[in-house]
Amino acid sequence: MVSGAEIMVKCLENEGVSVVFGYPGAAICPFFDKLYDSKIKAVLVRQEQNAAHAASGYARAKTTVGVCVATSGPGATNLITGIATAYMDSIPMIAITGQVRSDVLGRDVFQEADITGACESFVKHSYLVKETSELPRVFKEAFHIASTGRPGPVLIDVPIDIQENEIEEFIYPEKAEIIGYKPSVSGHPMQIKRALELLQKSKRPIICAGGGVLTSGAKLKFQEFVRKTGIPVVSTMMGIGVMPSEDPLYIGMLGSHGVKAANRAVHETDLLILCGARVGDRAVAAPEKVAEHADVIHIDIDPAEIGKNMKTTIPIVGDMKNVINAMIKGVDYTAPDEWKELISQWKQEFAKPPVKFDGFVEPKSFLEKLSSVLRSKAILIADVGQNQIWCANNYKMSDGRFLTSGGMGTMGYSVPAAIGAKLARPSRDVVAVCGDGSFQMSLNELATIAQNHLNIKIIVMRNTVLGMVHELQDFHYNSRYAITDLDAVPDFTKIADAYGIDSAYASSNEEAEKYAAKMLKSDKPFVLVCNVSPKTPSK
Repeated sequence: MVSGAEIMVKCLENEGVSVVFGYPGAAICPFFDKLYDSKIKAVLVRQEQNAAHAASGYARAKTTVGVCVATSGPGATNLITGIATAYMDSIPMIAITGQVRSDVLGRDVFQEADITGACESFVKHSYLVKETSELPRVFKEAFHIASTGRPGPVLIDVPIDIQENEIEEFIYPEKAEIIGYKPSVSGHPMQIKRALELLQKSKRPIICAGGGVLTSGAKLKFQEFVRKTGIPVVSTMMGIGVMPSEDPLYIGMLGSHGVKAANRAVHETDLLILCGARVGDRAVAAPEKVAEHADVIHIDIDPAEIGKNMKTTIPIVGDMKNVINAMIKGVDYTAPDEWKELISQWKQEFAKPPVKFDGFVEPKSFLEKLSSVLRSKAILIADVGQNQIWCANNYKMSDGRFLTSGGMGTMGYSVPAAIGAKLARPSRDVVAVCGDGSFQMSLNELATIAQNHLNIKIIVMRNTVLGMVHELQDFHYNSRYAITDLDAVPDFTKIADAYGIDSAYASSNEEAEKYAAKMLKSDKPFVLVCNVSPKTPSK
């Protein structure tokens, strides 16, 4: 005989899961008890939301499905923000929640919450398991759904009695058979042919790369297509890293917080090729105006995204790797030199030196310097706020990864995501950059870092304000700083010391660079606090 909890663990083992992030509670104790005897590493976070963020960082760094686990009631509801964050950024994740006994569901018993109902709008699918015998099928389907098509989170809610009940034997399905779920991955050959014919007529083409290029594992194929055609590239925030930042064909991030040259290029193009990008409001402020003067080729694995935010001339539904490979084989085109020269002029014309303030670290030039001293394949995780924009526009990507919360913009993401990324890629440099506001949302995870001896580097941009909103109040609310001053910012170096973590405090770029060099030489976690002027703009 085998219990439901044993089955859950065996399902994870069959899927090759090696790490889960979670927080125990009564309704999920049967599962954790059986996990205790497994080779799967269970990482105790200090708050359930961070379990989801850590699973996200793990999934993105290792290109696999991340797993987070919580108990019923508040444990499950605390996962919600992390699940929604993963959904908006198309991160493959399995969220397992314990639930009260199935025979008392709906009676509002202690720690009961309708988590499947609460998460309905931001999961790819959810399951409330009603029979122990259903667990193998449910887990097989959940991993298949999370990792195929447009990736995303899947929720499995398991009542405690379903975990405790026993069945005669465990048989894990060889494959998932789900009626009605057949993602289109190849891309229609005729649409690809039409796209290449349209490209042939273009004088000013631009490629906009989104997170879908990285999610599909198509980065190298994408670069091959770019270099074969010579088409300049802009990226969304989630697409940062598809091209090396110093590549002459890469213009930069577009959007309201992007670089001027990228936005100018998009508004001057006659053909915009969208690759795995939603074109949300922060990427293109007025998509209808772009579509008025330019043809649009939109490639995405999710048909619901094509044409949703921008009128599309030629839609191509398929996995980016497959589509771009077909385009490489069929393309015979080179972008005009005049167009590339014009873009190069814009890049020089719109570049401006950062504003510096005496007695403070200038974050933009510091982040550019940091990118030159990190090792190959380093992973930089930016939190949300001004620090995110400083990283996106100034950190020079080469062959590493840039991770952040793009679609949801979730503060407190960077530190737990760094935990997941470091466990996924222990040999790589992993650096989390956050503001003093976002750091205070997840600094409790310093305990997780210390407990697991994780060599993670954390850079805190301390400007004593909620910088992004503070800046917004300057522009739109007559500098009326309604609850954006962080008057009681703690001494982060003392907090780090309380967890046994080394730290330093810098008030100039010279100091910041000196401490960064020390930080990177250490094989232990490190917190570097950079004193930044509250007047430093995001751009």
